[in-house]
Amino acid sequence: MAKARPKHPGKPGDAPASDKPATLRDLLSPETVKQLKEQADAMRAEEAKRKEEQRAQAEAARKAEQKRLDNDFEHLLKSSGLDWRKFK
Repeated sequence: MAKARPKHPGKPGDAPASDKPATLRDLLSPETVKQLKEQADAMRAEEAKRKEEQRAQAEAARKAEQKRLDNDFEHLLKSSGLDWRKFK
């Protein structure tokens, strides 16, 4: 025996196009939406600036390490070719 389902006067698909559910944008005032968009843009710009600073810092660290290795005789000896006859 199946449970009796309550009958609804209309199906959800029968709703007219003008009866769309209210979105958050519709419920908020235009000033509030504008402020939220500006805040989101500012946060994106801040994140991009932070990433750029991290990239520049990593690049500077890489250059410093390369400079240190270029002054290290052991590293230069290992990385150079061992065939010195071609330089005579």
